Amino acid sequence: MQNISFLREEFIQYLNAKVSVKEPANLYEPMVYILDQGGKRLRPVLVLMAAEIFDCPYQKALDAALAIEIFHNFSLVHDDIMDDAPLRRGKETVHEKWDVNTGILSGDAMLINAYQLFENYEGEVFRELAKLFSKTAIEVCEGQQYDIDFETRDNVTISDYLKMIEYKTAVLVGASLQMGAIVAKASSSCKKAIYEYGRLLGIAFQLQDDYLDAFGDPDTFGKQVGGDIIENKKTFLYLKTLEAANENEARQLEHLYTISPADNSGKIEAVKNLFESSGAAEITRREIERYTRKAFLILDKIDLPEAKKEPLRKFGEMLMERQV
Repeated sequence: MQNISFLREEFIQYLNAKVSVKEPANLYEPMVYILDQGGKRLRPVLVLMAAEIFDCPYQKALDAALAIEIFHNFSLVHDDIMDDAPLRRGKETVHEKWDVNTGILSGDAMLINAYQLFENYEGEVFRELAKLFSKTAIEVCEGQQYDIDFETRDNVTISDYLKMIEYKTAVLVGASLQMGAIVAKASSSCKKAIYEYGRLLGIAFQLQDDYLDAFGDPDTFGKQVGGDIIENKKTFLYLKTLEAANENEARQLEHLYTISPADNSGKIEAVKNLFESSGAAEITRREIERYTRKAFLILDKIDLPEAKKEPLRKFGEMLMERQV
């Protein structure tokens, strides 16, 4: 079993070899640009890792891994257009560097390119990969729509929010692992279990991302701390604070989420204080641990030797300990 760093480097080499600029350059340059910006490459690494766990050489899963990475970055290009975001990973977003029309068209081409990569698989493997990918892609779109809808809704519930992050983030983590298992021709029960492990871990990952957005270290987080607060996003922390706070604190939080001061530092600190004093911050930390434990319970039940499962266990632990 190869380690995570090795699989990441092998994937990056494969990506660089397979994705290049061709004519018309204005269609393909943005694709190379966004894919060349790095990121953690978590999802493609999970595809390769799952293939190896089920005794398949990781090389056979590289096209599926590349499809997942291209799709993920396609969704970022279109998300940035919808959010009118100026920066992605510290660089200009595609629609800012080129224009909105180019961002839309290059994103569309990326989605099609992701589907094309499954043509390198045959028979039942192709059918399963394409079916899972289609299901996952539409769920990601549904999750994005829920996220947009929540910006103008005043009645978002905890269950609404958990469904949104499951679709927008967690299903792609689950699908990454299941794709590796499909390429490896694992049993039906193993494919379902490893998907569920990834889904639960993906929810924990997103809850932790929300937590770090408020309470992360500015020097290591990689994004502006308090960004969700500035944008008035109804995260798990926000919703739990409304649920757990007294009436006065709840009204104060709701008021803070209606203002956009020139200097946001005071607003960020006031909201964070409410997150802490209401107990929502501690509840969120416990919820992250709960979803992680549920994921590990699923992992325990997968019919594999413990040594085979250890890399996935370490991967989950690494995600939960991250500060970025």
